[in-house]
Amino acid sequence: MAAGTQAVTEQTFEAEVIKSPIAVLVDFWATWCGPCKMIAPIVEDLAGEYAGKLKVMSIPTLGIFNKGELVERIVGYMPKEQLRKRIDAALASRV
Repeated sequence: MAAGTQAVTEQTFEAEVIKSPIAVLVDFWATWCGPCKMIAPIVEDLAGEYAGKLKVMSIPTLGIFNKGELVERIVGYMPKEQLRKRIDAALASRV
């Protein structure tokens, strides 16, 4: 991760993003994503230009959608079994 950006996890998302006193640009990306790689240096440059006015966060995020509605958002890394439990809980709540 570049110096001007910060990583967030599910544990820090609320404090770093939701409750941030300044605006936050969240960059959802993947290592295999060509356009993500292309925009990364631009986002990093802008993070420096907007320092103090805008936080730039890069995080891995998964979303579970049911009938077009986001029913579960999973932020940050977690082991397979923990992820399986979150998926099962989301599916069970939508039966």
